[in-house]
Amino acid sequence: MSDQTAKDKRPSPEALLEEASREARGHLKVFLGAAPGVGKTYEMLLSAATRRRDGVDVVIGIVETHGREETQALVEGFEVVPRRRLDYKGRVLEEMDLDAILDRAPQLVLVDELAHTNAEGSRHPKRYMDVEDLLAAGIDVYTTVNIQHLESLNDVVAQITRIRVRETVPDAFIDRADEIEVIDITPGDLIQRLKEGKVYVPKTAQRALTHYFSPGNLTALRELALRRTAQRVDQQLLTHMQVHAISGPWAAGDRVLVVVNEHPKAQALLRYARRLAERLRAPWVALYVETAHALRLSEAERDRIADAMRLVEKLGGQAVTIPGSELATDIIRYAEANNFSHLVIGRTKRSRLHEMLFGSVTYEIVRSAGNIAVHVVTGEEYETIPAKTVATRKTSPSLEINSYLAGSGLVVAALGLGLFLTRILEVQNIALVFLTAVLVSAVAYGLWPAIFTSLLSVLAFNVFFLPPYYSVTISDPENVVALFFFLVVALIASNLTANVRRQAMVARRRAKTTEDLYLFSRKLAATASLDDLLWVTASQVASMLRVRVVLFLPDNGSLALKAAWPPEDVAEQADLAAAKWSWESNRPAGRGADTLPGAQRLFLPMRTGRGPVAVIGIDSDKAGPILDPDQRRLLDALTDQAALAIERVNLAEDVDRAERAAEKDRLRSALLTSISHDLRTPLASILGAASSLRSLSGLDAAAREDLLSTIQEEAERLNRFIANLLDMTRLESGAVEPNMSLTYVGEVVGSVLRRAEKMLAGHRVETELATDLPMLRLDAVLFEQVLFNLLDNAAKYAPAGSTIRILSWRDGTAVHLQVLDEGGGIPPEDLPRVFDKFYRVRKADSQRAGTGLGLAICRGFVEAMGGTMESGNRDDRSGAVFTITLPVPATEDLEPES
Repeated sequence: MSDQTAKDKRPSPEALLEEASREARGHLKVFLGAAPGVGKTYEMLLSAATRRRDGVDVVIGIVETHGREETQALVEGFEVVPRRRLDYKGRVLEEMDLDAILDRAPQLVLVDELAHTNAEGSRHPKRYMDVEDLLAAGIDVYTTVNIQHLESLNDVVAQITRIRVRETVPDAFIDRADEIEVIDITPGDLIQRLKEGKVYVPKTAQRALTHYFSPGNLTALRELALRRTAQRVDQQLLTHMQVHAISGPWAAGDRVLVVVNEHPKAQALLRYARRLAERLRAPWVALYVETAHALRLSEAERDRIADAMRLVEKLGGQAVTIPGSELATDIIRYAEANNFSHLVIGRTKRSRLHEMLFGSVTYEIVRSAGNIAVHVVTGEEYETIPAKTVATRKTSPSLEINSYLAGSGLVVAALGLGLFLTRILEVQNIALVFLTAVLVSAVAYGLWPAIFTSLLSVLAFNVFFLPPYYSVTISDPENVVALFFFLVVALIASNLTANVRRQAMVARRRAKTTEDLYLFSRKLAATASLDDLLWVTASQVASMLRVRVVLFLPDNGSLALKAAWPPEDVAEQADLAAAKWSWESNRPAGRGADTLPGAQRLFLPMRTGRGPVAVIGIDSDKAGPILDPDQRRLLDALTDQAALAIERVNLAEDVDRAERAAEKDRLRSALLTSISHDLRTPLASILGAASSLRSLSGLDAAAREDLLSTIQEEAERLNRFIANLLDMTRLESGAVEPNMSLTYVGEVVGSVLRRAEKMLAGHRVETELATDLPMLRLDAVLFEQVLFNLLDNAAKYAPAGSTIRILSWRDGTAVHLQVLDEGGGIPPEDLPRVFDKFYRVRKADSQRAGTGLGLAICRGFVEAMGGTMESGNRDDRSGAVFTITLPVPATEDLEPES
């Protein structure tokens, strides 16, 4: 067995990796139905009961019986994990408890209604995501889903039933299922179940019979379910063959492969393959094998390949490009590895002599096809490029002439070196010098210059080194044989070397593309703003594809030009129309497309799984299609990465907007609550005292003094509230500009204690200020307000008769000041939020106290003066402690101003 044959018999590495990844996960079995009521849940419970009797640990994660008695009877006897209860807008909803199932760790869990949307507060928004976690934990899962919930079939089902299902499951999730079991009953039986009330209640059943459950709808949905399952089974068969290195095809189902190239009849070949696939009701793929020959294609030939690949997509097929070296071998290997049963190729009516001399790819494919049915489509001027020859392509005339001149120069150099070496070497060894020149020519310039160098080397070797010298005549028959084999070796060596050179060029080009894509992904990952992201994308696409680029994004209901390369590029009206059509239809438009081909640019939608996120437009100065197949694939790779990055930025902005909106609503609600309470309470006291003074004329002096004190205290309280609102407004707008000057902290403490004397009348106040406190550079008015708010806060939360302490000390280059009370302290969960605007810790009697602005203002003022402020609880007893840290001014700052 040859090395290549042995290699072909090896299992596919990709298939082995996929198989290994499945072994580390739980086993997923999907019970797929065409419509509600076919018995998916019932069949899932029956299968689970069988597994349980076999000793498998089975639990029910969630099963919806919908009141069906026969289904409820099957639930009996299973262990059911209690559901999680969630409050949602005043209602209590029950959801599957994912964490409880993971903690229970059964061998098999039953999860009904895979497409269900979870209530807010659940770990995941969708139930299939919960199933992903269960599988990742190694737990087997049985689940149910209807065909209308598959994402790819959502539009098809809506067209059939006139009802669009909002809850969908990605097809990729279903494709990862280890088993899919179709629960199938005839439309007549399902309609009968509906009439008997086994699916819906009678009134709902009657509406369903009129609309969704018509015989035509059920037949169409049944076919969709069977076809989708057949596709999955076909993929499982292909994976099995690749894992076990089984050469195909297995005739379990028809698959059509058509080989295309740069010849004019390629599109006719594609249409034939499409008709064949339609007759067989089989999927079909168009294959282009990119060999070293692709480097020598003309622009027109590259355009024909691009047109053919675009036609494949229009006809509903799949376009695939693979690298290769031996055309026939690569085609057969791909067909066998992917289980194709039919192969469509083309050939011309060439002579038998031509095929004997140069070979025929068509003949080699037919000879090697094995069990694959080969369809040979004949026609003039059509032939897949032969394996043993390469047609001459005209590139640059000057480049071709230079290559042949360089080959001649190599022969001259070899001749000079050979004449010098004849003094020390035999003539037979001189041939190696000319052979070296041939190899150098093949490596540097390709096949045909190397062949020219071979012939010229043979001529030079004959004339200068074989008797009679300086003549083309050969006198010795042995020299004729030697010269012949020298020519054969030179031709073979030049051919092999030229092939290696072309393959190396293809490999370098692919490596360069891969490296550029990797670097582009790194740039996208490091870019946070949308504008920078668009500029990176435009410049990368322009540099890699040598085109001009414009990028359009939605803006206030229309498309707007957001980036361009070169930056001064603008879009004409026709371009805007093409871009808008591409965005709305999610299809290409503009130059080279079927729609609006008169536009200057080709516009392509940039899509993610959620839909289009942008439109990219490209153009160049060359005539004809802008991109060849390689460039189109490269553009798709670039735009796919860019689209995901744009979606990432958009999602981040959406989250930020949502958080800002939620914070705005919270602040608005808190402000209204605060105003309604903190304005109404003092106003009510003031109005009550004032009305008493007016209506009760017989009050003695003490009563009148008490009422006047109430009015004054409540007015001061109201004034503090208004001042807090104004101070917070100044902080939010950045209008606070501290009037910094050297101030002694003790003076500020004494001033604030005199100001707060009435407020602290029911508490003892102790001060303990270090004697070595330096002068601090701060705003005395703002700092007094900070201390006043802290003392006000302590007075509210500390019981009457308790002690409020003010401590201060120096620690190196900072001065610390603490305010400690003997209240209940700050609950640990509230510590991170005590400085938030309008946030108020509940008092022991569950009544809120204060406005929720005082501490926020304290921190804002302290930070404006260059300090920091922290909150915490006392270690020696209950109570809160607030610590202010202010920097000690440098020595030069303490010098008096002149």
